[in-house]
Amino acid sequence: MRAMIGVATLELSIEGAQSLKDKRSILQSLIRRARAQFNIAAAEIDDLDLHQSSIVAFVTLGNDSRLVNSQLSKIVTWVETEYHDVEVLDHTIEIF
Repeated sequence: MRAMIGVATLELSIEGAQSLKDKRSILQSLIRRARAQFNIAAAEIDDLDLHQSSIVAFVTLGNDSRLVNSQLSKIVTWVETEYHDVEVLDHTIEIF
């Protein structure tokens, strides 16, 4: 049996953030809740010094690529519906 690693990369717009402190507060909350709810790894990976945009990656692994893809798709939908301070501009899901 092979392990499948899935990565969802989200390009986010955070229009309400007036400073890096505002942005980091919003992202820390989003990442903390995603980790708790979906049992995944997550981190801001790009646009670290821009206060109204961010690139965030979510990573999970499993033994079935369909389940890994499904879980990552649920995370994308969750961010789009639960976080009104954040707009998902684009996202990709990759399975390795």
